[in-house]
Amino acid sequence: MKHQHFLIFKPWGYLSQFVNNEQHQKKRNKLLGELHDFPKGTMPIGRLDLDSEGLLLLTTDGKTSYHILSSKIEKEYYVQVDGIITEEALQQLQNGVIITVEGKKYTTKPCKAFQVIPPNNLPERAKKIRDERHGPTTWVSITLREGKFRQVRKMTAAVGFPTLRLVRMRIGNVKFDNMKAGEVIAFGNKINI
Repeated sequence: MKHQHFLIFKPWGYLSQFVNNEQHQKKRNKLLGELHDFPKGTMPIGRLDLDSEGLLLLTTDGKTSYHILSSKIEKEYYVQVDGIITEEALQQLQNGVIITVEGKKYTTKPCKAFQVIPPNNLPERAKKIRDERHGPTTWVSITLREGKFRQVRKMTAAVGFPTLRLVRMRIGNVKFDNMKAGEVIAFGNKINI
């Protein structure tokens, strides 16, 4: 059986799933299936929460999904944080910080974290971020090999700089390349991560 793979730029406000579960049923959240006519058995590889945007890979192949979710593959995020981030906070992110995962304290693994210039090639977000009248913001690149629930948001909050916008820019070798919000690219039979 030939498998299919897809790359999506998940827009803000979409769930990384195809079916509404009971928790989200009342809100009638937007789902991935509204972006493209995916073949039966397509699944997202990992997730981006409702408020996050960026690269999301989908596949019909469970082995590919397992490989990409492993700690072998880097995932890079650009994060707009509240305030001007300090070198001390960046060092804390790099070394690992304590967050809560499923009600238990967890120390994140060491990662790459550094300040970047504000990206000017991102699609406009469906919901505006507060403007500069509310204080300065900073963009930070954070690259992980793990992915706990809302991990990046918890990490930036733990060092005193809450996340305002989060965009996944890269998964392994696959990079954001001026995609539009909601754009879907089919990879066909093979994907090079």
